[in-house]
Amino acid sequence: MKMYDFEKKLERLGYKYIVGVDEVGRGPLAAGVLAAAVILNPKVIIEGLNDSKQLTEKRRKLLSEEIKQKSLAYAFGYVDENLIDEINIYQASKLAMLRAISYLKITPDYILSDAMPLKEQNLPFEAIIKGDTLSASIAAASIIAKVKRDEIMDKFSVIYPDYGFSKHKGYPTRFHLDMLKKLGPTKIHRKTYKPVKDCLVTQITLENLI
Repeated sequence: MKMYDFEKKLERLGYKYIVGVDEVGRGPLAAGVLAAAVILNPKVIIEGLNDSKQLTEKRRKLLSEEIKQKSLAYAFGYVDENLIDEINIYQASKLAMLRAISYLKITPDYILSDAMPLKEQNLPFEAIIKGDTLSASIAAASIIAKVKRDEIMDKFSVIYPDYGFSKHKGYPTRFHLDMLKKLGPTKIHRKTYKPVKDCLVTQITLENLI
């Protein structure tokens, strides 16, 4: 129940629709960053909410379905790799969060975000450091965001079978880095990220020598 302390405090202050927001995908070398926004039902407690990284894949999927079924509203916001390269990952993460909030079917009256100040939304907010371990709403957002982005990476794994996206989800594992060096970047790789940029420079250098 401690995970609901922030929400309970805000409810006592008169806020009705409290949205938790979190993103996943800052660190990967490929594909976009995805955020989720969740307005939990204050009358329904969901057991086991926590930072998505602390949960097994099976537990995440089960909780994701429960969150979507029992919440008052939820939505996703996505910013692709091209826009990440253009505006940087910090701004892309913020934009994904703002998009997720804007897509909600219920307009929230308070925002709880995982460390990201969201002044642009013109709503009262609190940016909580490690919020996905302290707030039920933020934890719920982190869980459904992680599950949704993993599903996207599974689809990219079918399109680019040699890169193993279904296993590492675009993060810079040894296998991913080896395939990147061997095969070069795909259309979904982030060109401003150093391991990808280094491969691009190598390709250009080789082309000049041929």
